Order: sequence, then C-alpha cells, then structure tokens
Amino acid sequence: MLGLMQDRPLLISSLIEHAAAYHADTEIVSRLPEGPMRRTTWSQIRDQSKQVANALAQLGIEPADRVATLAWNSDRHLALYYGVSGSGAVMHTVNPRLFAEQIVYIINHAEDRVLFFDVTFAALVAALVPELETVEHYVVMTDREHMPDLPGIPAERLLCFDELIAAQSIDYEWPEFDERSASSLCYTSGTTGNPKGVLYSHRSTVLHAMLSLSRDTFDIHSGATLLLVVPMFHANAWGTPYSAAMVGAKLVLPGPHLDGESVYELMRDERVTIMQGVPTVWLMLFGYLDQHPEIDPSELVLEWAGIGGSALSQSMLERIERDLGAEGGQGWGMTETSPICVVGRLLPKHAGLPVGEQQKVKLKQGRGVFGVELKIVDEDGHRLPWDGQAFGEVWVRGPWIASGYFKGEGGERLDGEGFFPTGDIATIDADGYLQLVDRTKDVIKSGGEWVSSIDLENAAMGHPDVAEAAVIAVPHHKWQERPLLLVVAREGRSPSREDILEHLAGQVAKWWLPDDVVFLDELPHTATGKVLKLELRKQFRDHRLPTV
Repeated sequence: MLGLMQDRPLLISSLIEHAAAYHADTEIVSRLPEGPMRRTTWSQIRDQSKQVANALAQLGIEPADRVATLAWNSDRHLALYYGVSGSGAVMHTVNPRLFAEQIVYIINHAEDRVLFFDVTFAALVAALVPELETVEHYVVMTDREHMPDLPGIPAERLLCFDELIAAQSIDYEWPEFDERSASSLCYTSGTTGNPKGVLYSHRSTVLHAMLSLSRDTFDIHSGATLLLVVPMFHANAWGTPYSAAMVGAKLVLPGPHLDGESVYELMRDERVTIMQGVPTVWLMLFGYLDQHPEIDPSELVLEWAGIGGSALSQSMLERIERDLGAEGGQGWGMTETSPICVVGRLLPKHAGLPVGEQQKVKLKQGRGVFGVELKIVDEDGHRLPWDGQAFGEVWVRGPWIASGYFKGEGGERLDGEGFFPTGDIATIDADGYLQLVDRTKDVIKSGGEWVSSIDLENAAMGHPDVAEAAVIAVPHHKWQERPLLLVVAREGRSPSREDILEHLAGQVAKWWLPDDVVFLDELPHTATGKVLKLELRKQFRDHRLPTV
C-alpha cells in the first residue's frame, strides 16, 4: 500500500522560487571582480536566473546540455546556478586554479556549449580558445564598460553578460522533469591522472541542501549572514548557494578578493555570523590581524567558523575561539559526496568538559550526518569496529554520494553493498566521530606500523613559529619509510630543526618523530587548496635522512 501524499519533484528551481516568495528583500552582497560592491536581493536573483534561462534558450541550449563557468563567487554566478540548472541544462563549474591543460581537458570532456567567465580570466580563456572543441559562445560576466578585447574570439560568439541578461524577459516558466535529472557537474582536482566528473542530480542537491541546514550541521537559517569564501567552483561551494536560498539567509560573496584585509572588512561591515572557508583563507585572515595589532576583532559578531578542505589544526581552532570569539568546527567530505559526509559538532555530554577536552573532540572531523552511511574496512575489505582505535579506508553511501564518474571514467566504483571508496584512512569512535589518519596514497608505513601524517602536521602547526606544515614518507633502508617534516615558518620567525622536534616530542609517540625537518618558503597546493604531496614526494624523493 502506497501513501496518499503528493509526489512533487525535488527541483533546484523550487529553491529560488521559495527564496523570492518568502525572503524577497534579503540581501545578496557581492564584491565584484571589477572592484565595486553590489547589493541585490533573493527576488532579484530569481528574476536574473529566469533571464539567464531565456538567454540560454536564445543561444540554443537544450536540456542536458552542459554550460560552463570560470567564475568567482558573485551574484552573477549565483543567477547562473539557478538559471542553468532550473532550465534543465547542466551547470558545469570549472576550477580556474587547475593547470591550463586540465581546464581544456575538462571543458572538452564535458562538451560544454557555452562558457561564462569573469574578466579576471579573460587572458586565460583567450589562450584556451583554439583548443576548446565544443564551446560555441563565450560570455564575459561583466558590463560593457569592462569588456576585454579578445580578438581571438569572433564578435558574434563573444557576448557581454549584463547586456545579454538585460535583453531578456523575466517571464519564464520553470520546466518540470524527473528529479533524478542531472543538475550540475564538478570535476575532481585531478592530482593523479585526468580529473573525473561528478554529476549531481536535482534530487541529490535538494536533499543535501536540506540536511546542511541542521543545527548539527551548518545551522544556516534566515537570521544568518553567511560569508561564502568557499569557491562556487569547488563542490558547489559545499551546497551553500542552495541551502541559503532554502531559508533565505543573507549571502556575502567576496569575488576574487580573498586577502586577509578584504575578508576582515566584509566580516566587520556586513556583520557576518557564519563564515565557510579552507584553512589557507583563515591563515591569511590571521596573518592580517597579526600585522595590525591595533585592530580589535571583538568588533566582529562571528558565531560559527566552518573549515573544510584540509584538517583543522589545534592552533587555528584556538585562534578562532580566542581571537574571534566564535565556535570553530570542521567537516569532511569530497567532490564525490556533494560534499557533506561528517560535521564536527559537540554532543550535549561534552558541554561540561574543560575547553581543552572539548577541542580534542572538535579536532576530529565529525560525526556522520543523516543520509550518509559510513564504514571503515581493512586491506581485505572486512569491516572494522567503531572503537576509535582500529583504522581503515572509509567507504560511504547515501542519496548524495556518487555512484560513478561522468562517462564511466574510472570504471565501476561501488562495492557489493553499494558503498563508494573515499581513499581516506580513518578511525571512528563509539560516538560516531570520524578522525582522519591519512590518505591511502599518503600513509607512512614504518617498520610495519602506520604513522599518521595528519596528526604530525597538526602537532607541528601548534608550534607558535609554524604557519604551515606537511609530512611525507621518504625511503629508509631499515624501517622501509620514515616521516619527513616540511615547514613554512610564520613571517618574521626563524624556528630551528631542534625547536620543532622538541615541540613534537611531548605530543606524539617517540617512533613517530620525523627523522628530519626541512624549511621551505611555501608549500605547493592543489587547485582546491590542499597541499600537493605528490609534488613534494617528487621533490624530496632523493632526500638523505640524517638517520641513514
């Protein structure tokens, strides 16, 4: 017997219609790539998204066609999020931080028919045009005044976004279709091999957005002012453009202006209560505050500082809570998981613990959210207990977890139970808190035992003179592999190898201590802000340890 409930499809267009109907005047604040600030509202974004849909129809875009963007976080990009997917086309956000050859591969592989791009990427696009096989129209996301000169693109194929949109009617009926239809496409950062496409559906996107509103997740609500530093080209900005519309939260979009001063000014002037960003953005913010001791961050009203992309270090958590007066927390996921899998929130039983004990809990990646099932398995695929000690590879399944990659790249990914492999090594404790130990490709095997590079990195970053740290394995004749610690010192500081090792000695097992410490001016990063350990392993593959 089936229930007598209406069966309405879960479509992305319903989110923007809800925001326009119930939160029409709530602001969307953008700092445009051209420089100025611009204020719009959810109702205006709805109208612009309908104009986008009409413009796409004018350009001949049909359902399931892919439409690409090379763009920062802005109201224009937000209108594209809804106009493209709402019309039935597929929104393909391209990461501009990838290598040029990867961008070419991605756009050609996706078979994008239109490319929207910010003026900051004009030179990049001009260089790529001869290699882009399927793009028919190039739309510069700016006004006529700031249109770049791109002689390599025929005039009839080069369009001005503001003019294109202004010429369209706001009258548009959103089509209804199967909620399982593709809505957006994101490619992995491709640190090994070619990037692979993750194809989200309307159903998965709406369910993911709904879950992210929970108090135990990101606690986004109509009274929140959210500074979205997470790029809209990275895993759909953690789904926040959708969840913010679902509750009509005020969005602050920083464009390319991600330096510490610009971020601080937006936090202060717009009275930001929630900020989401990768650790590098938080490091730039604290670097700015360190350079300007006259600034009193108590003027901020930040309540929740969300960190993702890389593990949250204790030193960063302490600064967020001490200097900004906000609750710090992290989550874990990946492009293939939309990306929310686990989020680090305290349980009621932790309320009475000392701050230090609470921070130990917060430094775990978090507990699985409803809708996501987790398991950790050993090398033979056998499930391991949730005891906080046993660690193995994390596998996940759920309604917003990928079942495979676009066009079948990478082959069959799911196991017999329908779980997807993440490539991360972790423990899960009795309360369900997942704690990453390493990536399968980064784990250090020394004398038959595993050494956690993540734990070592977090401990190193607790040193007051360390800005960033990475640990990699290097060969050892006796122990097979030993950890090498690579350190970027904070500006104006000059820690020694002995300083760092002495600091670590009281925090990790003796046999975990790195055999050497090397100081670098900077660490290489992937397009999504993670430390590029593949490059570090190549650079230091012949490094001779003092213990050899």
